[in-house]
Formats: sequence, C-alpha cells, structure tokens
Amino acid sequence: MNEVRLGIIGVGNIGRHHANYLLDGKVRRCRLTGLCSVIPQELEPYRDRGPRLFTDSDELLRSGEVDAVVIATPHYQHVTIGIAALQAGLHIMVEKPVAAHKADAERLIAVAKACPGRVFAGMFQLRVEPRYIKLRQLLQNGELGDILRVTWINTDWFRTDAYFSSSGWRATWKGEGGGVLINQCLHNLDTLQWLLGMPSRVRSFCQLGRHRNIEVEDTVTAYLEWASGATGSFVSTTAEAPGTNRLEIAGTRGRIVLENDRLIFDRNEVDAAEFNRTSKSGFAKPETWRIEIPFQNAVLPHATVMQAFIDAILDGTPPLVRGDEGLHSIELANTMLFSSLEDRTVVLPLDGHAYEARLNQLIAESRFEKKVVGQGASDFEKSFRR
Repeated sequence: MNEVRLGIIGVGNIGRHHANYLLDGKVRRCRLTGLCSVIPQELEPYRDRGPRLFTDSDELLRSGEVDAVVIATPHYQHVTIGIAALQAGLHIMVEKPVAAHKADAERLIAVAKACPGRVFAGMFQLRVEPRYIKLRQLLQNGELGDILRVTWINTDWFRTDAYFSSSGWRATWKGEGGGVLINQCLHNLDTLQWLLGMPSRVRSFCQLGRHRNIEVEDTVTAYLEWASGATGSFVSTTAEAPGTNRLEIAGTRGRIVLENDRLIFDRNEVDAAEFNRTSKSGFAKPETWRIEIPFQNAVLPHATVMQAFIDAILDGTPPLVRGDEGLHSIELANTMLFSSLEDRTVVLPLDGHAYEARLNQLIAESRFEKKVVGQGASDFEKSFRR
C-alpha cells in the first residue's frame, strides 16, 4: 500500500476542518474516500468533491472504501465506533476525548492491543505547537530545577447559550459526559500531564450549570499535588469574558510564564534551594535574568498530527500521539469532576468503574430538558492554540 484511503465519521465542526485540509492536499500519501454523518445536510457540501457519502458508520466500515477512519462524533460514540473499526481491520484516529470516561477508554485500549498491526492514534494537536514543545524541553532539561508550583488559569472559553443549544448532545451527562473539562479543556489537560506528568491527588470544586442553561460543569477550580511535592491549580470556565490563558510554572531555578503569545523565563542566577542554604541574609533572594523565548505558531497542527498517523500506517513509524495516551487527559477530567461530586480529595489512579457508576447515576437521575436551536458553523478554529 502506498496510499491510505481515509474516512471521516462525524462531519460537525472538527470533522469539517479535517475534511477540508485533506481535500486541499495538506496530507501526503492520503486520499479522503469516505464521509459519514447521520445529518444528511452536513454531507451536501462534499457531494461532488470525491468522497463517497454515508449516513451509517457501520456501512462505511464495511464498504471496502477506507483503510482508516477519523472518529469525530459525539463523545460516547468514540469507543463503540472505534472498536467496530478496529475489528473491521481498520486503523483509527480518534478525536478528543478518546472516550467519555476512563473505564470506556480502557475498553477501547484493550481492543486496540488485541488488534496487532492496527494503528490507534489520538488527535492532540497542542503537542506540535512550538510554545509547548519548547516549554517541555526546558522542563526535561532541568532548566527550572525542582518544580514547586504550576498554575494554569484557562478561562478564555466563553460560550453562549446559543452554542450549547446548537445540538442535543452538548453539555449533557448522557450526550457528552461532562462540560468544560471534557470538552473545552481536554487539550490543556493533556498538555499539563505531558509537561509535568500525572498528579498523585486532586481536590476540585465544580459548579454545575451555574452560568449557562446546562446540567454539567461550567466552572472549575482544582488543586493538584504531584508525588514530587509540587502543587498546582487549574481554573476554567465557559462564562468569563474576556478570559485568561496563563500557564505559570515555578521551580527552584526560576519561573516561566506562557501568556499572550509570549514565553517568558525569569531564570535564577543561583538555584533557590542552594541560595537558601548559603545566604546569611533573611531577606535576600537570587538575582534573575529575564529571557523571552521566541516561537512561531504551528502551521496546520491537525494536519501535522494526521500526517504522522498516515506515516505510521505506511512506514511503521510511531504516531505523534498514541491512542492509549489519550487516557491521561480523560482521567484528569474525570478525577476533577468526581472529586467535586464526591466532595473529597481523590487519589490517583482514579477508580474508573466507580466514576462510571457515578456518571450513570447522573444520567439516570437527569430531568434536564434541553431546547435545541440550530445555528450556522462558527469560527471555532480560533481556539486551537489554547
């Protein structure tokens, strides 16, 4: 095989984005041969553009038209469609989240492991953004010394009631499995654990439908601890305007701040721990150097991750993000919500089955009636680099 025939299941906002850059030839050795949506009008713009159109995912999987599929459907369908695709002998790229909850993600991962030769990849495009790559290099090289604290204020996710009413599955326990954590923040949670590893315990406070007419969380404040002793906080909401996106990491060698497209490193001339041991003054502190670390934005980051997926299929190279790595962001999102629902600190790893039971209880007890009002496609691409 010298070309991958690719299908996309789900042609909403992100599915359209993938379809458009693929049809524009932004990914080598790949041809878009199938598109599937249960909403026929979403397929109309592609009727004369080459791909065969489907309204049933099983029909696409059995069609013989594709070697691999991108799964860009509502969250709960990622696992069922992913398993069906793997068992049909296809490779899969799963949009975030890989599942609505940890236990479901583990089921998909188990099937993928039982299907040798199938590539299972996750679409986490922030990992190809130079700002995060450079930050990760600094951390891995020990440039910040021992990590003391991380603070991520991630509140520039303003969404209106029109957004939440645009489809029946959004912001419901049954359709999405959560709110701002599993939808808007999941890439940031993936990046957080990619940079610093998974915390050892979490205490979180989530407010359900406080600012929007939804039943899931729209405001989150979480406290995190790592086994190293580092502490952190993660704050997010869909209700704050203008909102903030500020990632601050403090270590014994200095502090680095990513905000407003600038990466600023205030570097201690002497490690703070060493300075503390040797200083004779109670009020002295290390001299610092301010360094601005330049970076450019990634060009078509989704296409970059997709190219690595295609190369993995054809050449046997690793995908940029293995599908099983998507478990970590799901676990963080689930843990933050579970901590708030249970009103207690949660020690990781999360008991996925306990969380699944709690989520099923929320679904069974839901009396929320959602009014769905369709709207046109929105400019969601401006959120890609958060």
